[in-house]
This record gives sequence, structure tokens and C-alpha cells, in this order.
Amino acid sequence: MKDGAIVANSGHFNVELDLDGLGEITKSKRTVRTFVEEHTLKNGHRVNVLGGGRLINLAAAEGHPSSVMDMSFANQSLSAEYMSKNHENLEIDVHNVPRDIDENVAKLKLQALRVKIDKLTPEQKKYLSSWEIGT
Repeated sequence: MKDGAIVANSGHFNVELDLDGLGEITKSKRTVRTFVEEHTLKNGHRVNVLGGGRLINLAAAEGHPSSVMDMSFANQSLSAEYMSKNHENLEIDVHNVPRDIDENVAKLKLQALRVKIDKLTPEQKKYLSSWEIGT
């Protein structure tokens, strides 16, 4: 690893980084700033670990804001209800959230925020449903 490397865990578990292994090859450790620990290795290289190696968005920030999580939980619970009601017609597989559920949750969120949006034009819908232009 290059000297001065910065590592952060953006996975889903606190086992993504081998902190025990890093500790074994660390000669010294210091806090550079809040949420940044610099490990000086026995070979002289420095590795900066963010957020103590924990999930960076939870350890060094405020996690997911409730204004996002409410929509995520609504999608999850409505999708669970959908699977419960339609399990006989669903194959064992990974399924996307049904579009009508996803759009309804978004619509309700916008209504709660008193946000009005325009309807997509046919050209905009085509753009959003294809990979022909852009990413």
C-alpha cells in the first residue's frame, strides 16, 4: 500500500478492514483529526483509517438522515406486503421494488414536503429508460 493511503469502510459490516492485522504491523498510531487515525507501519509507510474502520457514513457522519430512511423503510415495508400478497406468483429470485410502490412512496414524500413537480415529457421518459445518452 502506498505511503499515506486513506482507507474507509463503506461496506455493510465492520469486518471489511482487517484492523487486527493492521495492528500487528503498526509501529505507532496517532489521531490526526477527528475520525482519522494514522498508523505508522513497521516499514515506515503510513495508513490513515477513517472512522475507526467502522461504516464511514455512520461512524464519521450522522448516518442516513431520517428524511431518507423514512422512504427506504416505506419501500421495504410495502415491498414486504407485496411479496406476502403475491408470493404464489413470484419466482424465488431477487426482485426490484415494484415501480408503482417506488413511485407512490416518492409521490407521498413530495406531497409531505409540499413539493410540486412537473410531469415527465415522453422524451424525458425515453431518456431515463435507456442507456443511449450519458450514464
